[in-house]
Amino acid sequence: MTETVKIDLYANNLDLTKKIASQLAQLVTAGTIILLNGNLGSGKTTFMQSFGLALGISTTITSPTFTLIDEYTEGRLPLYHIDLYRLEPAQVPSLHLEEYWRGEDFPLGVVAIEWASKLPNMPTKHLEINLSVPMRSASSERSLNLKRLNLDPDEEYLEDLPEDRLIELIALGSPYIEILRQFQEGYSTLLPKVDDRE
Repeated sequence: MTETVKIDLYANNLDLTKKIASQLAQLVTAGTIILLNGNLGSGKTTFMQSFGLALGISTTITSPTFTLIDEYTEGRLPLYHIDLYRLEPAQVPSLHLEEYWRGEDFPLGVVAIEWASKLPNMPTKHLEINLSVPMRSASSERSLNLKRLNLDPDEEYLEDLPEDRLIELIALGSPYIEILRQFQEGYSTLLPKVDDRE
């Protein structure tokens, strides 16, 4: 059985969510697989935008809801950003996603899959990131403009979304456990400094 490590984080503002994404991006290596889950508006695209910036990608990252796969090769590592929102699980195998982490047809990089719960077969080793809005913020999430229901799911509408997030990081396999170990070592530097002079 593959060893698993889990970390639960609470980001009380959007800036901290972005910092968490940036720190993880600094720790990943070629061949990293990230499975990203969360409801609409949970912050998956925002997370990936900060992650991409930290990799050195200057192009604005959006969820590839219609293209399914976006490839970014300008950063420290290639980023293959995949969105399975519009697919049924039975349609996913036709994408041959394993080619992205096999390293034969594409240079090894980071494979980030949004709506990863639709994968019929999960990679045996990966980093899973689950984003959600805390219960106390759920009412503000429900108050989003109803027009949004007719818009593309990759739109984040940051001005209308709750600022805080629950972020669950789950590492399966030793390379990913090492990423989380290094992340934990640096996590305290992400938190605001408390002025104890008062």
